[in-house]
This record gives sequence, C-alpha cells and structure tokens, in this order.
Amino acid sequence: MSRISRSRWLVLGVLSATMLMTVLDGSIVTVAMPAIQRDLGFAPAELSWTVNAYLIAYGGLLLLAGRLGDLIGRRAMFLAGNAVFAAASLLAGAAASPGMLIGARFLQGVGSAMASAVVLGILVTTFTDAGERAKAIGVFSFTGAAGASLGQVLGGILTDALGWNYIFLINVPIGVVTIALAVRALPAERGLGLSAGADALGALLVTAGLMLGIYAVVQIERYGLRSLWFGAVSLVLLGAFLVRQATARTPLMPLRILRSRAVAGANLVQVLTLGAMFAFQVMVALFMQQVLRYGALDTGLAMLPAALAIAGVSLFVSPRLSTRFGARAVLLGGLALLIGAMAWLTRVPVDARYVTDLLPVMVLIMGGGLVLPALTTLGMSDARPDDAGLVSGFFNTTQQVGMAAGVALLSTLAASRTEGLLAGGASEAVALTGGYRLAFTVSLVLLVSALVAAYVVLRRPRTGGVEQAAELQPERV
Repeated sequence: MSRISRSRWLVLGVLSATMLMTVLDGSIVTVAMPAIQRDLGFAPAELSWTVNAYLIAYGGLLLLAGRLGDLIGRRAMFLAGNAVFAAASLLAGAAASPGMLIGARFLQGVGSAMASAVVLGILVTTFTDAGERAKAIGVFSFTGAAGASLGQVLGGILTDALGWNYIFLINVPIGVVTIALAVRALPAERGLGLSAGADALGALLVTAGLMLGIYAVVQIERYGLRSLWFGAVSLVLLGAFLVRQATARTPLMPLRILRSRAVAGANLVQVLTLGAMFAFQVMVALFMQQVLRYGALDTGLAMLPAALAIAGVSLFVSPRLSTRFGARAVLLGGLALLIGAMAWLTRVPVDARYVTDLLPVMVLIMGGGLVLPALTTLGMSDARPDDAGLVSGFFNTTQQVGMAAGVALLSTLAASRTEGLLAGGASEAVALTGGYRLAFTVSLVLLVSALVAAYVVLRRPRTGGVEQAAELQPERV
C-alpha cells in the first residue's frame, strides 16, 4: 500500500471515529435514562430532554455547519466540532442537576453538528477513485449502523458497571485522540471565505426553521396536534429561507444542489427509509422489553445479529456490488430485503420466539448494509469541491429529520392503538403488540414508498456509458 493510500485510510479512520461517537451518543443515553432520572431527580416530563436537547441542536445546525465548513475550511470545522463535543461530554459526565445535563447535551449536539456535517464532504474529496470511494463509504456506513446497534449494549454495560456518567466521559479520551490524529491526517485547506456565502438572514431562517421543526417532531407524542403549530411555523421559516436563497447575491445554500436528480432522489429515499428503520430499532427494542420481558442488555444482545449482518454486507458485499452494478441497483436490492424484514414483523405474535419470529428479521436487516452506502454514494455524487460540505450537511440533515419524524410518528400511532385496545378490554401484552404491529405496518408502507421513489426518481440514464459514471455525474432535472 502506497504512502498516499495509507494517508487516505487514516483520514477514513478519523472520520469514522467521529461518526461512531455521534451515533453512539444518540442511542447510548436511552438505556441510562432510568439511572439518570433517579440520581439527578428529573421530573418524568423533563427526562426526554436528555435526548431532545441533543437532537434539536444536532439536526438544526447541520446544514449551517456544512456550509460554514465550505466557507472557513472543512478541516477547521471538523476540529472545532470535535473539541466542542469532547468538552460538552466532560460537562455532561460531571452534571449535578437536570439543567446542567440538558445544557451539556445541547452543546454535544452543537459539536456533533459541526463535526459530522463536513465528514462526507471530506470523504468524497479525499477518495476520488470510484473503487476506493465505494470501499470507504462501505466502511463509513458500517460505522454508523454499528454505532446505532451497539449503543444500547454499551450503554447497558457502562451504566451497570461504572455508572451513567461514563456513557459521556468515555467520549473525552476518544475525542482527544481523534483530534490529535485529525491534525496529522486531514489536509490543510482554505475555504471559500465568508464573503462567498455570508448570508446572515438565511442562516437565521434555516437554523430557526430546522430547530423548530425538530422540536415539533420530538414533542408530538406529548402535545399531539398542538405541536403541528410549531411545524407550520417551521415550514414558513424554511420556505422563506428558500426564497431568500433564490434572491440573495451570496446565498448560504446555492439551490443548484437540489437540481441533481441523484442528490434530490437520494435524500427523499433516505427520509422514508430511515424514518422506517430507526423507528424499527426503537420499536423492536421496546417490544422485547415490554412484551417479551427482556432486560436492557439482553435486548441489545438480541439485536446484535442485525449489526453483524449490516457490518458484513456494508464492508465486504456492498462495495463490490456497487462497483459492478451501480449504486441504484444495490439500493433497490437492499430496500427489497428491508421490506421483507418489515413484512415479517407485521405478524409478530404476543408470545414471539426469538429464533423463529425475530432472528429472521435480524438477518434480513442486512439490507441496510446495501441501502446506507448506496444512499451515501448517490447523495454525495454531484458534490463539487466548493460545496461538498453543504451537500454533506444537507444529507445529514435529511437523515436526522427522517429518523426523528419516523420515531415520533410511529410511537404516537403505536401508543394510540395500544390505548384503544386496552380500552376495549385487551390485556397489556396484547394491546402493546397490537400497537407495535401497527407501527411495523406503517414502516412497511414507508419502505415500499422508498422503493417506488428510488425506482422512479433514480432511474437509469438512457444513453451510453456505465451507470457508475452516470451516478457520479448525475442527470439534471
């Protein structure tokens, strides 16, 4: 392996470590919430803010952070984001009150947004060869999927063995090492300069709109239809942002990125797919604990085959298939497997057995190892060197919106169905199972919609040339 190649893979390791921290931090806290509530005296209504504060800051700032990375330099944004995240993690681990922890979680979200918004931009400008890029995206996608799956296992182990503080403190040494390696590995670069996109009004509109929209989503289970007012204001702000970008001399987000069929289609498919799949992860875990009476650690171990299946496919299978058949074909195949997994879950019985009723689902979830790298390839395929951070931030924003909206929608539907069955005289286990079946059915509809969207919007080019080349320079709409 050449010296240049070694430096590229070191870059990939640094980027993947940051993504692992970001994804872990989004899921690891859920297992520790009872211990956090007991030790810090959280009121039940406040406890969800240990998750919501992170999501609002993270999802709301991704687009802005991605564009700022293009303007001031993606390396500088990446290093600053990791520093903020590590400092906020130390603050969270030392939290002695609910307010202190919520504030620290918000700052963690800020740091995560700053760092993760530019990682895909750095990746696609570092790995310019199609084959190397496919392998790099496979490794990167595996990191994200594995982090989401392992978060609950690691959270249970750390909380039981050392205390909930360590689910945050573990980020500090990882962050320090990541920063040290990034200083050495990431190439120095000069950004475009703030004058190339110094749209303060646009920044205010998009940040306020995204934060308010995510707030509406995460609060829908608590406030119901009243949260739609926040969503409506969010849409008005985001609409005003788009108008501003169409008329500003130096727009924060040049609207040309939305004219790419691959970029627009991949982000649409991502919202639908991750809305279904992140909700699946949450709902299956709740089903195991509330209906089958699994413990937190047992639940994490039961979901481990899914993580291993996704890992194997994303690392070893997806790059080869993408190189041979193109990202679109791989995406369609992966979605078909996910549809099979969700269809299987729609019939899950109250007395489900793991081997016959759940393990086949964990195996079919290997489709995620095909879908995630393919979506990343397509979503970043039309990124130019001067707007790779923006496209990366946009891709990560739709990812977060899809996950948050999916969990909020399906949790609300499941809870409503469960309440109706309980009112009709059903037992708790039967009512809970009925609610989760409804959630799995809606997830199935979302995945079928994603498959249709991928087939129609991401259609093959009709003229010559291999599809892989077409995906890297996609057709305009």
